[in-house]
Amino acid sequence: MECRYYKRLDDGRVECMLCPHHCRIAEGKTGICRSRRNQDGMLISEVYGKPCSLAIDPIEKKPLYHFHPGTTCLSLACMGCNFRCLNCQNHEISQVSPSDVNHYELSPEDVVALCLKHHCPGIAYTYTEPLTYLEYIIDCARLAHKAGLWNILVTAGYVCQEPLADLLPYLDAANVDLKSFSDDIYMKVSGGHLQPVLDTILAMKRADVWVEITNLVIPGVNDDMDMIRQMCSWLASNGLAEAPLHFSRFFPRYKMQDTSPTPIATLKAAKQIAEEEGIRYVYLGNV
Repeated sequence: MECRYYKRLDDGRVECMLCPHHCRIAEGKTGICRSRRNQDGMLISEVYGKPCSLAIDPIEKKPLYHFHPGTTCLSLACMGCNFRCLNCQNHEISQVSPSDVNHYELSPEDVVALCLKHHCPGIAYTYTEPLTYLEYIIDCARLAHKAGLWNILVTAGYVCQEPLADLLPYLDAANVDLKSFSDDIYMKVSGGHLQPVLDTILAMKRADVWVEITNLVIPGVNDDMDMIRQMCSWLASNGLAEAPLHFSRFFPRYKMQDTSPTPIATLKAAKQIAEEEGIRYVYLGNV
């Protein structure tokens, strides 16, 4: 499947225009996400129509607590991610090549039919980074809306604004993983930048997408209370005081096996700060 967001360069490479990495990809190679390949001067999505994970989840697992609580969703993931998070919970499918992962063959029509078959009112694009297979999501989401289904995005939010704008008309709710409020920490832990994530959150709000925020609190990494206060202040001052904020407990994963689980006291302190800054709904996760 040819990607929609790229341009050809004079030297035979292609520049992917999907996310802020703007990968310049040589013939036969892939970008950082590993799922978008330069094939004969054309950028190809190697995961379109090939989800590697399917499940029926309670919507609270996303986590979404204020968007149709008590319902379920069909959760779908394709391989790939444009971040390199040292603490990735799903690294077996996000940090490998498509050829290393078993997959289903499901067209957008198949996805919608599967959702209806199992009486799920919505589809959640989740587990990996769904924005790296945005073309597939848009095609699924358009058909889902025609069938009266919700579209839910669980994302780190690292995307360019033009591709995001193509998805927003079909998006009903999103949980955005706001990993920290420090560009240095973003680069060190995830290999990206903070500002594009903030831009994504604001674009979703402007488009009337229901947004909830998750902040995974990692000891010694992003548990500085002054930084958490800055993050909460930014959310409140940008009209997101009523967007539920989930402080999630870290457990050792992937390349951060030597980091201890987050103390409950740290999460409670973060919750108190969020409430002081005007965040109305604050939840603690993984406790």
